[in-house]
Amino acid sequence: MADHPLKKSPAAARLAVVPVHGALIDAELAARHQAFLAAATADNTRRAYRSAIRHFQTWGGALPADESSVIRYLLAHADTLNARTLALRLTALSQWHAYQGFFDAASTPTVRKTLAGIARLHGKPKKKAKALPLEDLETIVARLRELGTLKALRDSALLQLGFFGGFRRSELVALRVEDVSWEPQGMVITLPRSKTDQSGEGIVKAVPYGEGDCCPATALKHWLAAAAITGGPLLRTVNQWGHVADKPLHAGSINTILEGCARLAGLDYVPELSSHSLRRGMATSAHRAGADFQAIKRQGGWRHDGTVHGYIEEAGRFDSNAAGSLLRKKPLAKQKSGD
Repeated sequence: MADHPLKKSPAAARLAVVPVHGALIDAELAARHQAFLAAATADNTRRAYRSAIRHFQTWGGALPADESSVIRYLLAHADTLNARTLALRLTALSQWHAYQGFFDAASTPTVRKTLAGIARLHGKPKKKAKALPLEDLETIVARLRELGTLKALRDSALLQLGFFGGFRRSELVALRVEDVSWEPQGMVITLPRSKTDQSGEGIVKAVPYGEGDCCPATALKHWLAAAAITGGPLLRTVNQWGHVADKPLHAGSINTILEGCARLAGLDYVPELSSHSLRRGMATSAHRAGADFQAIKRQGGWRHDGTVHGYIEEAGRFDSNAAGSLLRKKPLAKQKSGD
């Protein structure tokens, strides 16, 4: 059974007998090389590729695949899978064939044109998480403060960190006490690794103390003190009896926590929320508050300007609006005296 693209290939296996500077690479060096090859692909990408390969094989596809079977696979799922999902599946198949040294049947012009046709006829707008505005986060934080439980303290720290730090959910759950340093102005958080820093150079984010209803630094201090956490994972699971575990939260639980807190606060758009709502909310709320483009991009750790521009445009939909300029009431012209 063929596996994910980073499974050891025949070419990698032959490294044990490839001459290097007159010597043979031994099994230990070959294993190290294989580890480096695996590390070149992010874990999330690797899992997505594995899932895509399994889906193709479950459908009945054999590896290595030929162009005909790939096209039949696309046609079989054209009506049920989003074109973006099919594109990801093709990328996984391409990676498998390229890494294993086979002809890439998933990237032929005919296959790519078939996918383009499916996208044109069956394409759907990408569903985006709704941005959580600052005022709604403040409502959530106030409600959690009323509860005063250990879990509520954890949830308040988590949501405020995710919002004001612009963290991805994978970054939030990976944070450790040792990653946080305290300054007179607030806290400085160093991410050892993130989606946009796969080489591990480190990303530093500053989160100042707050003066209003929200203050992520104070919320984090209260959570750490109440949970007696002095080292290790920053955000941890809390069971129904209020016991704090040693292990960190799972990334998938962030959506559930946000959903529960939003319902608690009485927000009426809960189904539209996800962990990404925190990052989007930071970007749109910061723009409305006057933050400049580069400051927003830096806090969220976005690589592409286009992503941030999209959030800014979303925040200003009703500000620079052609229809709005026509619909706003204009003062009546002063009537001439005597009319």
